Amino acid sequence: MISKETLFGLSLFPYLGFLWFLTRSGKTPRLALIGFYMTLVFVAVTIPAGIYAQVHYGHQLADVDWLHGGAESFLTVSNILVVLGFRQALIEKKSSEN
Repeated sequence: MISKETLFGLSLFPYLGFLWFLTRSGKTPRLALIGFYMTLVFVAVTIPAGIYAQVHYGHQLADVDWLHGGAESFLTVSNILVVLGFRQALIEKKSSEN
């Protein structure tokens, strides 16, 4: 059976492919694209936070609330940017149709 850490690492490759196609298409709203890239920032913050939680507290990241919440805030910002980017694109499309 594959470990969750290995699966987490391997999941990066399809996501990078997704970002490459999104960027190359030129059709994704800029703010939404930034949000999708912010997910990489979330990953970049989560990994050291998880290591710190294990080394300093002897627990996994999910069990150290202040670290977990801080790391998850990057995912929240990412999601908000994606939603606002697509919302803005829909508003612009609707206004150009009128």
